[in-house]
Amino acid sequence: MANLYFADAANAADASQWRAGAQVTISGDEGRHAVRVSRLRAGEQILVGDGAGTIGEGSVESVAKDSFVVRLAQVSLRPAPTPRVVLVQALAKGDRDERAVEQATEFGVDGIVPWQAERSVSRWSDTDKAAKGVSKWARIAREASKQSLRARIPEVEEPITLAGLCELAASDGAEVLVLHPRGVMALSAWARTSLPSDAREVYLLVGPEGGLSDAELDALEAAGANVLMLGTTVLRTSSAGPAALTVLNVALGRW
Repeated sequence: MANLYFADAANAADASQWRAGAQVTISGDEGRHAVRVSRLRAGEQILVGDGAGTIGEGSVESVAKDSFVVRLAQVSLRPAPTPRVVLVQALAKGDRDERAVEQATEFGVDGIVPWQAERSVSRWSDTDKAAKGVSKWARIAREASKQSLRARIPEVEEPITLAGLCELAASDGAEVLVLHPRGVMALSAWARTSLPSDAREVYLLVGPEGGLSDAELDALEAAGANVLMLGTTVLRTSSAGPAALTVLNVALGRW
């Protein structure tokens, strides 16, 4: 199976490059890693993408020290799925939140939002730390997209607050799903019977190691969020989101 490489922002934005017969140059960190670490060679068949739905298949024409050129044989555009499914992942200790980001990307999530919950052990205590955290999650999502041959890299958005989540829950076209044992209905049942046909976005909210506080749950429920359970067992914060995505992927016909 061919490897996938993403063009940098400048090349990705050049629409004239994304057509059969055109050449695409992969440079920067992506090109450097492909040439020096993966030992990419001329003649290899690979995939290249812009990270926003366009995928090209072609062969490597030339390799330089830190870049390479691909001649595209065919190009396709994979449309964004509807509704947009977003993981709201609480910050967690160790690398558990990062593992959730990686697996959720592999499972097809469309967006990822960090959330510093009341019981989050990990804290992004200032804007600099938050910016570094978002950047790291974005790198993880990019690499996981390459590994899983995704045409679209999920956007890692700025951290959200409880107030922001409540605003989403109260808004039209957005469904906020809180995964918690307090839920009466299972996520699978909700997806079959209660998912609005006109929903534009579905937010899966996963709490930290200690779970959501009663105050957080009460506020989200009052704002209109759906509190749902995944099953009879309690999952780690690193696996709850990917497990929920599996349920939604089946219900939405993506799998």
